[in-house]
Amino acid sequence: MTTVRHLAIAGLTPLAFATSAHPQQPLVADRPDFTEGTSTVGAGVLHIEFGYTLGLLRGDVASVQSHSLGEPLLRFGLFADWLELRVAASPVAQRTTIDGSSNGDAGLEDLYLGIKLALSDQKGIVPAMAVLGQTTLPTGSDAFSSGSAVPGVNLLYSWDLSDRFSLAASTQVNRGAEESDDRLLEWAQSLSAGFGLGARHGLFAEWFAIFQGDGEEPRAEHYFNAGLTGLITDDLQWDIRAGAGLNDPAEDLFLGTGLSVRVR
Repeated sequence: MTTVRHLAIAGLTPLAFATSAHPQQPLVADRPDFTEGTSTVGAGVLHIEFGYTLGLLRGDVASVQSHSLGEPLLRFGLFADWLELRVAASPVAQRTTIDGSSNGDAGLEDLYLGIKLALSDQKGIVPAMAVLGQTTLPTGSDAFSSGSAVPGVNLLYSWDLSDRFSLAASTQVNRGAEESDDRLLEWAQSLSAGFGLGARHGLFAEWFAIFQGDGEEPRAEHYFNAGLTGLITDDLQWDIRAGAGLNDPAEDLFLGTGLSVRVR
C-alpha cells in the first residue's frame, strides 16, 4: 500500500535523529512484510529491493488472480544517515473470471515517492521511531491507476526485546480513492514479530489491517502474513512469505518471494 505525507516536525535537530543501519552490519530490508522498518539505509547507500507476489481472491460468482511482477523499491540515503528517498513503480497483471468468462489486464501501477526520516533510537520501553511521508502519482496504466495523487503518512515504531526477538508496528493514514465528489480516508495498522534463527536467517509473523471509508459502509480487511528471510551475504538477502485474509472482504491468499541488494 502506498501513501503520501506532508510533514512538519518542530523542535528536532539532526542530532535528535536516529542513525542508519551500521554499514559494517548486514543490510536491513523493508521487505517482505507489510510493516516498514524504522531504520534508514545511510547516507550515500542504495538499496534495491524487488520480488514477486501472487494474489488470489475467490467469490461466489467471480474470482481474481493478480501478479505483482518485480515490486521494485529503490531506497537511497540523502545528505545524512537519518534521511532516505524511496521510489517504486511495479508492473502488474490481473485476470478476473466471472461465470467462467475471463478477462485480463496488465500494466504499471502508479509511481510511488517517499521520504523516510529516522527520528529516535529505542530507549527502554520507548520504541525506536521513524516517519514516512509518501505519495503516489497518477502515472500508471488505466486499469491500475487511482487517477490522481494519493498522499498519506506512516508512523513506524519498533522494539528490540532480546538478541533474537523484536516487535515492529506501523500506523498509516492515506487519502483514499475517489468516490463521487468525495475522497475517503484509508487507514492501516500492523504489528510484526521477528525471530532470529541463527546468525543469517529470520522468521516473522504479522497481522495487518486496512480500513477504507468513513461513510455509511466502511470496509475493513484483516490479514495474517508470515515468512522467512536469509542473508546470502551481508549485502544480499532472500525472502519468502505467505499470507491469508482473515475476513470476507480480504484477499483470500497471497504468496511471494524476493531479493534485497545493498550497494555501498
